[in-house]
Amino acid sequence: MIINTGQRTDIPAFYAEWFANRLRAGFVCVRNPYDPRQVSRYRLDPAVVDAIGFCTKNPAPMFPYMDLLRSYGQYWFVSLTPYGRDIEPNVPDKHRLIEDFRRLSAIVGKNAMGWRYDPILVSEKYTPEYHLRAFGKIAAALEGCTETAVISFIDLYPKVRRNFPQAREVDGDTRLALGKEMIQIAAAHGMTVKPCAEGDELAPFGADCGGCMRISDYEKAIGKRLAAPKRKGARAACACYLSCDIGAYDTCRHLCRYCYANAEPARVLANARLHDPASPFLIGSYEPDDRIHDVPQASWATAQADLFFDDF
Repeated sequence: MIINTGQRTDIPAFYAEWFANRLRAGFVCVRNPYDPRQVSRYRLDPAVVDAIGFCTKNPAPMFPYMDLLRSYGQYWFVSLTPYGRDIEPNVPDKHRLIEDFRRLSAIVGKNAMGWRYDPILVSEKYTPEYHLRAFGKIAAALEGCTETAVISFIDLYPKVRRNFPQAREVDGDTRLALGKEMIQIAAAHGMTVKPCAEGDELAPFGADCGGCMRISDYEKAIGKRLAAPKRKGARAACACYLSCDIGAYDTCRHLCRYCYANAEPARVLANARLHDPASPFLIGSYEPDDRIHDVPQASWATAQADLFFDDF
């Protein structure tokens, strides 16, 4: 099976010590965000967890704990965008993040790495020309460290509208023009562009519009075939395989203005005060009326021979 960590928060950036403690303990508890008394308890054991998926803006806090992940398959998405602190108040310096991306790739291999350049928003400051320059510079810096560049355009979810009222949708002509140029830039640096939930309009220009995190991506990362049960995407336009996320909403302290996972900064800061690195839960601990469900888990790795790739 696959454990995901990045749909609701950024665990490597802010909760690396907690996650390391969970790996040592061999289990983690997760509250249902829509029914908090319902708790799922997952084993963290490479015998049943084939891969762990990460999505982060800052992988460096996990570096001291990489030995704990050695027995697990891994796939890492690292977001590198061109925004300043007006948009991403607490994201570290981008030059440092590029070096951290390169370091992580050297540890886990380029097949286990993806670069996310998203969401793309357009303004007087962050013009289409600005994006193309920034995308080209980052792509050049990451050449040889990944073969995947994921792009998407800002979605104005209710939380985004509340926290970022100045944001505007990117019009269709601009999306198409940016996408076409980014596909060419990425290809020049050994990468394929994967649009995230953006339909298939960029497919004729060389984009892979089949989903940015498929079972085949995990298989390539870990070198094994996975007989995964069928699941629907997180939303109608999403073809990614997302399941068993151990994070919690309203806990990411990057406080990016375009974030869909935080309701408001005050709630994030309040939750941060409830975090205990020793707890089985990311936020808080057991409650008297918790209904704990031990999730049935099994490896999806098949009896077929492992996959082999040129750079293994």
